[in-house]
Amino acid sequence: MDVLLVGGTGLISTGVTRGLAAVGHDVTCLTRGETSADLPSGVEFRHGDRNDPAVLDRAAREVSPDCVIDMVCFDAETAREAVAAFDGVADQYVFCSTVDVYHRPLDRMPVTEVEAVRESDREGEPVSAYGANKAAAEDVFLDAHGDAFATTIVRPWSTYGEGGPVLHTLGAGSYYVDRIREGKPIIVHGDGTSVWGPCHRDDVAGAFVGAVGNPDAHGEAYHVTSEECMTWNEYHRTVARALDAPDPDLVHVPTDVLREAFPERTDMLRDHFRFSTVFDNAKAKRDLGFSYEVGFEEGVRRTVADMDARDAVEPWNAENDDAFVAAWREGTAEVVANWLN
Repeated sequence: MDVLLVGGTGLISTGVTRGLAAVGHDVTCLTRGETSADLPSGVEFRHGDRNDPAVLDRAAREVSPDCVIDMVCFDAETAREAVAAFDGVADQYVFCSTVDVYHRPLDRMPVTEVEAVRESDREGEPVSAYGANKAAAEDVFLDAHGDAFATTIVRPWSTYGEGGPVLHTLGAGSYYVDRIREGKPIIVHGDGTSVWGPCHRDDVAGAFVGAVGNPDAHGEAYHVTSEECMTWNEYHRTVARALDAPDPDLVHVPTDVLREAFPERTDMLRDHFRFSTVFDNAKAKRDLGFSYEVGFEEGVRRTVADMDARDAVEPWNAENDDAFVAAWREGTAEVVANWLN
């Protein structure tokens, strides 16, 4: 099939591009040309800003794809522009959404795809503006299903891998890797028992490939998330094992305190990390052939090897974590001593 990948060189989409080429699809990537990636020689490129409707219209006319995979649509207006461009051109439109379409905290787990059907049906505040905008874009594509093209929605969770960072309580700073290696204290939100589940980009990419030209995926939405959910304490210990590092010195600090102390570094903590979240992947396994193949320990090893090759690991003291840890431990000891006395 002729597949137009809107994106194609990002964290997930690099894996998607490679996977599509590997199974014999003719792949064209529409990118701004600002990010390079090691892709098969047969992949074609068109450069332009997908937020410009004229760029989408031209790609629709000139590529005339059987299927579009959209990795970089982030709101309803952009979705409407995509529908207008590919209405009657593409047979299928695969939209990369997110599990952030669900509100937090979750009422029950694991979450199935029926939990959030339409933005108008969801109660409470969205987890983030990003999640609310993705949900609104989903609604646009679902409204177009059966008229403009067949719609398929894929909802990844925490995706990592070569080309990206290893996340931690205070964000995505690469200094975390050096801290783990050097046995420096690692700040962890709460008591470290909230649940998280990273999924390697190659496994996520496989689900997108499995959706292309698949009639079972028409009009459907799918979770593509980890099968290896773990507490944050175990997350850090697994990273340490992957790097042959000492057992980490975990410093547990309440989330509210971290938000006050590091307001510029804790948006992901506010929106994501503090919540326990587990998603049901059974539907993607059944219809898309999704399989969790890259275990977290191996995935971290591969990701950090790539970071090392790019000289992308900052030194352990790139941020002021040690000063905060010392103050926290001293203050905690003082509170306990005063209370006991």
